[in-house]
Amino acid sequence: MLRCHHPRRTVLYVRGDDQAAMEQAASLPADVVFLDLEDGVAPPAKATARELVCGAAREGRFGVRQEVVIRVNSMTSPWGHDDIAAVGACGACGIVLPKVERVEEVRHAEGVLATLGAPPSLEVWLMMETPRGVLLSEALATASQRVTCLVMGTSDLTRALHARATADRAPLLASFGLCLLTARAQGLTIIDGVHTDRADAGGFAAACAQARDMGFDGKTILYPEQLEEANRVFAPDEEEVAWARRVLASHEAAAGGAASVDGLLLEPFHLHRARHIVGLVEAIAAS
Repeated sequence: MLRCHHPRRTVLYVRGDDQAAMEQAASLPADVVFLDLEDGVAPPAKATARELVCGAAREGRFGVRQEVVIRVNSMTSPWGHDDIAAVGACGACGIVLPKVERVEEVRHAEGVLATLGAPPSLEVWLMMETPRGVLLSEALATASQRVTCLVMGTSDLTRALHARATADRAPLLASFGLCLLTARAQGLTIIDGVHTDRADAGGFAAACAQARDMGFDGKTILYPEQLEEANRVFAPDEEEVAWARRVLASHEAAAGGAASVDGLLLEPFHLHRARHIVGLVEAIAAS
């Protein structure tokens, strides 16, 4: 079961050097604002973007119930160490490590955060963007207690696989499966990658439904107009909520004895699922 019920249906990418987009993000229905210092920012703008992003997080310019995570540059880059130092002290909810392939990268980031006195609540999210990273997802996910979320970097992963971007995303299914297994085994959140074609609303809806059915918790979002559909798809529907409430009510009435719902004998995993659904619905309602 997930470690928390905070909704992470939509993770909205915002370039770290785009002041207007950051201001807009606060008014949008995104569960998470993902401020990017890496791919979205050109080298000459890296330092300025870091100041803008950390200043916005420090001053609490985003929605009251929005999580704010910041993707830093690689520790092997000229900006990585300074990014981590700044993010660890700015009040963001989490730090996102890009293109992670080695356990040492996660542990090094954790060591820097500890040395600089980052709060224990600061989470580490991992981008799954390379074949090696996907194959080592379990080792990476367990390299630090701070790791709480895996994010699929589908565009980079597709290129690294020498694959084609097909409508059914078949070339990525094996990678999705490996990372989903890791996330569920370790109790982590897992977020699907972006849909890059802004005009393809039908393809975006299909990708959301596919990711939901596979078990993803949410989707990374490039364009504000994609938020409504993703929020809807990754929220439990009325039938799921009704089932979950029946499960919990039957379990409570059984007072420790055998319980059933709709003729189905309840097992522990039914209760875990029902509690997660109800907790998520309550969190969405409160957001």
